[in-house]
Amino acid sequence: MTQQHSSYARPPLADCIPDLVAFSRGEKKATLFIHNGTLVNVLSGEILPNMSVAVVGTRIAYVGPYVEGMTDESTKMIDAKGKYMAPGLLDGHCHIESSMLSVTQFANAVLPLGTTGGFFDAHEISNVLGLPGLRIMLDEARQTPMAAYMQVASCVPSTDASFETAGAEFGPAEVAEALSWGPDMIALGEVMNFPGVVYGDPKMIGEIQATLRAGKVVDGHYTWPSSDPRLAAYAAAGVSGCHECVTSEDVAQRVRLGMYAKMRRGSAWHDVAATIKAHTEQGIDSRRMMLVSDDRICDSLKEEGHMNFIVRHAISQGVKPVTAFQMATINTAERFGVARDVGSIAPGMIADIILLDGNLADVNVVMTIARGEVVAENGEMTIELPPFPYPAFAVNSVKIKADLSPSDFIIKTPVPSGSIKTRVAVVRENHVETDEVFVDIAVANGELQITPESALCKMAIFERHGKTGGSAIGIVGNVGFNQPAAIAMTVAHDCHNVLVIGNDDERMAQAANAVIGMQGGIAVVTGDGKIVELPLRLAGLMSTEPYETVVKQSMEISQALVKAGCTMNYAFMTLSLLALVVIPTLHISDTGLIRISDAGFERVSLFVE
Repeated sequence: MTQQHSSYARPPLADCIPDLVAFSRGEKKATLFIHNGTLVNVLSGEILPNMSVAVVGTRIAYVGPYVEGMTDESTKMIDAKGKYMAPGLLDGHCHIESSMLSVTQFANAVLPLGTTGGFFDAHEISNVLGLPGLRIMLDEARQTPMAAYMQVASCVPSTDASFETAGAEFGPAEVAEALSWGPDMIALGEVMNFPGVVYGDPKMIGEIQATLRAGKVVDGHYTWPSSDPRLAAYAAAGVSGCHECVTSEDVAQRVRLGMYAKMRRGSAWHDVAATIKAHTEQGIDSRRMMLVSDDRICDSLKEEGHMNFIVRHAISQGVKPVTAFQMATINTAERFGVARDVGSIAPGMIADIILLDGNLADVNVVMTIARGEVVAENGEMTIELPPFPYPAFAVNSVKIKADLSPSDFIIKTPVPSGSIKTRVAVVRENHVETDEVFVDIAVANGELQITPESALCKMAIFERHGKTGGSAIGIVGNVGFNQPAAIAMTVAHDCHNVLVIGNDDERMAQAANAVIGMQGGIAVVTGDGKIVELPLRLAGLMSTEPYETVVKQSMEISQALVKAGCTMNYAFMTLSLLALVVIPTLHISDTGLIRISDAGFERVSLFVE
């Protein structure tokens, strides 16, 4: 049975001290008391049996052996016999928008899984709606029980307007304003324009300076080789954490330079198995290592889990259970400077606690307590979160007309017939990067010939923020379509223009017009001409529907892709990154094909002489 709540405030410790010390004198009784549990102490690295936790209001007043007289008839008693008590899990780098769920529905999805908080980089909605979009995310998060710490996007757009067109632009002034909104505005989001940092771009340097002057931390996104000496320059600029680690050496080098290394296990980015070896094989100290999700689509939240799944996966790779829990609790809290509030079970901490059944390594969460209140039990929410009212501008953000035609997807060539050497971006399953290859593609009547038999697809992008009306087209490999098919989406990192991928011009136009017509979302058209749709009305990124509805619609999109021959793991997530120009090697924006190299970003031609 659920109950309705309207506010989930997390009062600062200073305001709670009178009640906490009154409890120690016996003048107040625990509002919640957990006893007979086995404590996962991430502070000492111990597993301690027969422990009790007393909570007064939202914070922990006592941790230790059972003591008579701490409770009365008003205390909620929880017998944790046979169960572990661990701190609520924290996601150290997450884009809620990638789940395609609203903040409220994301909370409904992850709280039963033991995630009680996270550090959320809302740069997707920021690239569409600017500061008002970020404010929507913050305000909605404050109406959930989560310890939701928001980061202000550093790269809006991810590079600059000469390479791509976003719906907004952030600079030092916008960063400073957002960081003034409250202590839950915690950091500068991942600085993807790392060449801009290294080469002294005034905007990037100014944003970092504004963050440090506000007493906040700076998150990173660095994809040059970890052996490159410019990583030191990036760290020297104040960037103190990075999730773009794909090898154990990437982790080791960041830790050696004083950075926090974030090891990612998203839906489609499977980096933990390789990166965790920095600890399990190289013996690097784990205190600056964190487990993060980065991007997890709603399907995998349902099928696999969230941080509970990632901690379990790390343990399966040879990490001691208590160490894996540290990587998703206290290490994360310390990295962001909030270890006085979250990340451990200790006196004075906010009471974010999970109970686990069975072996600790199984990470089987059976109860979630957030800010001293039971919010989920046995995989189900025990409270009901109210819907958040979205302003009209947030659900009407696609500013182009649904009148694209098949002719908009024709690629003219400089030769009338024969073949032409063409630059192709090849996607890689479970990886964020693409490979750049060169393919001789057939030409007829002065047009590039892309068919299901060619094993290639066109990728086109259309600016949708009502600014330039620009568009570009390129070629992508390894999508897998083996019949006439297309997918269109407004989830196209990071500017989130309309991205269309397909091998049939008519179906590409049909899919694109469907997405535009529903004011954002995903549409797949298969060989039989049938269309499958997933509306994402909120900024063209997130659904306004309940979690279960979105999961069903997302699974239907995945099934349609498989039907068309695209069998990549969580294929949609991989394809949505084809527009993310800040990761290697070749991607597309509304201004053309963009390649990243050791020299930085450069626009390149589709055809190669």
